[in-house]
Amino acid sequence: MTRAQPGLRVATYNIHRAQGRDGRLDPRRIAEVILSLDADLVALQEVETPHAPAPILLLSRLIEQGYAPVLGPTMRSDAHHYGNVLLTRLPVHAKVRIDLSRPGREPRGLVDVRLGLTGARGAEAGGSARGVLHCLATHLGLSAAERRGQIARIAARLDAIRQGLGDTTPVILLGDFNEWHPSPRLKPLDARLERVARRATWPAGWPLLALDRIWFGGSLTLESSWVVRTRQTRLASDHLPLVARFRLSDPLR
Repeated sequence: MTRAQPGLRVATYNIHRAQGRDGRLDPRRIAEVILSLDADLVALQEVETPHAPAPILLLSRLIEQGYAPVLGPTMRSDAHHYGNVLLTRLPVHAKVRIDLSRPGREPRGLVDVRLGLTGARGAEAGGSARGVLHCLATHLGLSAAERRGQIARIAARLDAIRQGLGDTTPVILLGDFNEWHPSPRLKPLDARLERVARRATWPAGWPLLALDRIWFGGSLTLESSWVVRTRQTRLASDHLPLVARFRLSDPLR
C-alpha cells in the first residue's frame, strides 16, 4: 500500500468487538475499514483476540498487509483476550502495558510503545530519522472519578518519558477517552501535549460526541485531522475512525 504524500498518519478506532450497527459480527469488514485508513499507527479498542500466537481473522488480515499488532489485553479468559491493540508499520523497539484499572470497575489499560522512525515515510519527509516515537494508546473507564485517576497515571507516564528522552521526542497519545464534553479532567493532558481538535465520532450513525481523541508533542506538527464518514464506517462499528496526519521536524536543524 502506498501513499501519494509522505508523512506520519495515525488513527484511533473503537471497533466494538467487530460487531456492526447492523448486528453482524464481521472482522473482515473491520479489517477493510482499517486498511482504508492507510495509517502508520492505529489504536484499536474493544478488540477480541485468542491466546497468542494464533491471531483471529481480523489480525491475520492486517498482519498480511504489513501491520505488527501490539496487544494490550485488559480482560482474559480461557477462550480469548479483550482490550486494546496498537497496530504499527514502524519497528517496535520497546513496549509495556500499564494497568489503569480501578477496584470494582471494568479493567482498563495503557499500551506504551517506543517505535523507530528510521526508514519510516514520516522520517523520509525530512524529519527525525535518527529518533524514536512514543505512542500511548488507551481506553478509559465510564466513571468520571475513574477517568480522573487514569488521566493522572497517564500524565505521570508522559512526565517520565519527557524526563528520560527529552522534550523534543515525538509523542502521540490516542484512544477512546469516554469524555463526552470538554472537561477539566483532561487538563493534565492538555498541559503536557497539544490536542487535535475535538471531532464527533459517536454514535457512528449520527455522531454527536467526541469520545475518541488524539494528543501530540515533541517534534511533531499537525497537518490535518478528520473523521472517516462512509457507508462502511457507519455500519462497521458504533464509533467512527478518527485520523490525524503529522509532519516530523528535526529539532537539531
